[in-house]
Amino acid sequence: MTFQVFHILLALADGDRHGYGIILEVVRHTGDRIRLGTGTLYTAISRLVDAGWIAESRRRPGAGDDPRRRYYRLTDAGREALGAESERLDAAVTVARQKRVLRAQPARPRRN
Repeated sequence: MTFQVFHILLALADGDRHGYGIILEVVRHTGDRIRLGTGTLYTAISRLVDAGWIAESRRRPGAGDDPRRRYYRLTDAGREALGAESERLDAAVTVARQKRVLRAQPARPRRN
């Protein structure tokens, strides 16, 4: 799975989004480190629809939305693929920390 596909799926993990909404969510959750171009995005979306990992959503946010926008949702197969890739990445990060390639995670303050 490419990092672009991973981040597109991750952007859809918590709700349906249109193309530009996916771009904005990827920028937000990567701290502006990844910016998808429209060509990259829509090529990936086409492949993800063909693979059955995402589907066009029938839900619309409501009045005032541009009817030309297409919204996409994560399918069960897409959620499974995203979970498997997340686990693979988590295991790789664990090894990187063990090998001291990455710093150990800082302790998080406890919430009572």
